[in-house]
Amino acid sequence: MITIIGAGKVGTSAAAFMMIKELDDILLIDIIENKPQGEALDLSHAASILGLSVSITGSNDFKDMAGSDIVVVTAGFPRKPGMTREELLTKNAGIIADIAEKIKEYAPNAIVLLTTNPLDAVTYVMYKKLGFPRERVIGFSGVLDAGRLAYYASKKLGVSPASITPIVLGMHGQAMFPVPRLSTVMGAPLTTLLSEEELKEITEETVKAGATVTKLRGYSSNYGPGSGLAVMVEAIKKDQHKAFIASVYLQGEYGYNDLVLEVPIILGGKGFEKIIELPLTEEEKKGLDESAQAVKNLIEKLPPEYK
Repeated sequence: MITIIGAGKVGTSAAAFMMIKELDDILLIDIIENKPQGEALDLSHAASILGLSVSITGSNDFKDMAGSDIVVVTAGFPRKPGMTREELLTKNAGIIADIAEKIKEYAPNAIVLLTTNPLDAVTYVMYKKLGFPRERVIGFSGVLDAGRLAYYASKKLGVSPASITPIVLGMHGQAMFPVPRLSTVMGAPLTTLLSEEELKEITEETVKAGATVTKLRGYSSNYGPGSGLAVMVEAIKKDQHKAFIASVYLQGEYGYNDLVLEVPIILGGKGFEKIIELPLTEEEKKGLDESAQAVKNLIEKLPPEYK
């Protein structure tokens, strides 16, 4: 069973995409009374119309996730106007710490995926509080950031985004580090296919993508994160050994320790199987270091009980 904690826009979008893929039965959990039950009922009607053999249920009781092999955490406060990342982190770290206790109690063998922001620092909290092997605690972020880079590059190139292998490293947020030289179309780097001005434009569009969506429609992304979570869950459920970019706990990779960053991973049935270390130039490593420092700064501001 797949449990999704948080029945807001991201959680329900993820459930919808997973339902369409018929990955497994789905449980939505939320603390708001009747909210997950209502969302589950609507999704169940959709499954019936589409002829899908999937059970979708809702609950306000964490006990119901017992036996789940995948737990997706989308719960948490959104960032509001005037709120700093540090303030958001303090609020959401407490929520994640509480959820970690519930996962340990009821789904101790689960692989845990998170979308709560600020993503990298919150994933760090989840990893520390769970005490699970690092391979089973994965922050969803890079799939979204990389997908956005592929989208904006595809518009410049006139090719399908599926033809582009995009690379975005570091922090999920304003300090993310897109790497056009290592982002390719059939092996050809974007740096050989686009002008300096075009590269600058797609990099800026990628970094600002989330803010652009929020500005246009008044609330943050949900279909992008939902679809990304679905393909990651599919890779786990089907043991696909598939490459993704995701936020994971590093133990020496890229020269970092005790830090969570977006890096390329291979994802399969037991969680992430390996971290791929890309050959960065000196200038690229400097850019990644700056991105990593932004995450370090957030982690250092965490209250001691969350480290």
